[in-house]
Amino acid sequence: MYQVHLVKIVGEIEFIRKIVCLCNIEAMTDVTVYAITPNYFGELIKNDLKLNNLLLDVFAERIINTASRASYQQLYTIEHSLGKLLELQSKQEIAMSKEDMASYLGVTVRSLNRAFKSLSE
Repeated sequence: MYQVHLVKIVGEIEFIRKIVCLCNIEAMTDVTVYAITPNYFGELIKNDLKLNNLLLDVFAERIINTASRASYQQLYTIEHSLGKLLELQSKQEIAMSKEDMASYLGVTVRSLNRAFKSLSE
């Protein structure tokens, strides 16, 4: 098996906008996390062109992902999206709570339960 190294940056929006945390993150697998102080991060933003370019790339990627997901959600039913999510979970061998699944799909738990019921019929 090989290792995959993904870099995820979290908390930068809250720092830049000076707002409280927008969301919580829970690792579903083992991860390595590096944290830096707000003061040091502020200095890096002011002085590090590479970090600024990385942040711009991260923001652009998020906008693309959000737009793609929004258009996908408008094109397909919840049942279709749920089926794809269940397929992905099976392939990745991960489990998600109904609350997490509903959040990922952008629906309420009640709507998710109806979709589960519809899939089982």
